[in-house]
Amino acid sequence: MATNILMPALSPTMEEGKLARWLVKEGDTVKSGDILAEIETD
Repeated sequence: MATNILMPALSPTMEEGKLARWLVKEGDTVKSGDILAEIETD
């Protein structure tokens, strides 16, 4: 089941981010506040 994940801007000039690495696997249980992935920004 797909779920949208909203990513806040990390700086006032940030326009886009790229998913660098997933830190959780499909089927893992996650809760609010868990770190799901590493993001590279512009």
